[in-house]
Amino acid sequence: MQLDFGIILDWLPAFGDALLVTLETTVCSLILGLLISIPLSLCKISNLKPLQWFAFFYTSVFRGVPLLVQVFMMYFGIPLVLPVRFTAFQAGTLVFAMNSAAYISESLKGGISAIDRGQYEAAMALGVHYPSMMKDVILPQAIKNILPSIANEFVTIIKESSIVSVIGIADLMYRAKGVIAKTYNSLECLAIAAIMYFILTFIGGRLIALME
Repeated sequence: MQLDFGIILDWLPAFGDALLVTLETTVCSLILGLLISIPLSLCKISNLKPLQWFAFFYTSVFRGVPLLVQVFMMYFGIPLVLPVRFTAFQAGTLVFAMNSAAYISESLKGGISAIDRGQYEAAMALGVHYPSMMKDVILPQAIKNILPSIANEFVTIIKESSIVSVIGIADLMYRAKGVIAKTYNSLECLAIAAIMYFILTFIGGRLIALME
């Protein structure tokens, strides 16, 4: 079998648009997931049992249910029982964010626990209230400590984002399948998609490493 990438050249602009969709989904999911993970991690270290139980249940559900099932439930299932209707992009981004929050919160919990007890005592000695102490003293240090975990989660979301093609988001995988249906050059299309995924993960990982 001979490979013919020449046929695919006309479709490169479409792959470029799909690359931007994949990147948009990933970045939005990671930012929203990080925002959700902060209160979730605070629930995990709380002295209130109901908050601990909620955080444990949340993490167990999102880590224990396949991501594809979560996407289908959010896009097809939720509108059947609640008066809401998500677009494909909203459903995919929300699922990835909530799933990501379950993993990031575990890392953030460890990052908070690693902060020296003297940081808490110094803040309390200066009269800093607990919310301000967490926002200005503890969380900035904890997030800095877990940047490698955030980088790993960024890479994971990029790779898993191909799942959202099943609900019609025109990401890289969706575009690759569309081009395959028109050209029948499956290996070439998948190779281009794979290269673009690799470029995203490599550059994203390097940028977070520089941030660290």
